[in-house]
Amino acid sequence: MIRYIYGTDLVRHPRLRDGMFRDRADQFVTRLGWDLPLRPDGAEVDQYDALDPLYVIWEKADGSHGGSMRLLPTTGRTMVNEHFTDLIGGGTIVSPLIWECTRFCLARETDPRTAAALMLAGGEVMHGFGVEHYVGVFDARMVRIYRRIGASPEVLGTTGEGRGAISIGLWEFTPEAQARVAQSAGIAPDQSRRWFDDAFGRTPLRAAAASAA
Repeated sequence: MIRYIYGTDLVRHPRLRDGMFRDRADQFVTRLGWDLPLRPDGAEVDQYDALDPLYVIWEKADGSHGGSMRLLPTTGRTMVNEHFTDLIGGGTIVSPLIWECTRFCLARETDPRTAAALMLAGGEVMHGFGVEHYVGVFDARMVRIYRRIGASPEVLGTTGEGRGAISIGLWEFTPEAQARVAQSAGIAPDQSRRWFDDAFGRTPLRAAAASAA
């Protein structure tokens, strides 16, 4: 199932928290070879985890971490604006309608549909909080994954070539994209909405949409 957890609330979910940070270390440092600092316990935690982001986490049936991503509004500090502006000509991306998505992580032993489930949940956040786009940095290996689940971004800029390419992308979530991603995830849209509403209740935007339906 999908969990929506703010950074300040991770202490109440220690198994998911610790699994997420360990799996991030495994994916980004061990498997991809990124030069990222790790804590003494082997967890990958960076400065943006201290900004109370919203984590979208796939919780496996046994209660462990299956995959996750981290969301921050671009009106505050973001990785894109502080480290990757060269990919977009030196400008910044700042808007209440655009959030940054980073640390998209999949555990080694997880359902192959987890990536699609996370993208579907990201769409729920957009609909619930009035977000129109996500911006994020991704490497070449993610291009195939995004294409497979039906959620390819608009590429704003790229550096490097082949497997070493790094890009900034912009995602929107149209009803057509939602249908494609829900099918890839094997999750009914009604179930996806229930998980969001269980976490946040009916946000004003959700309530207005329900009244209009």
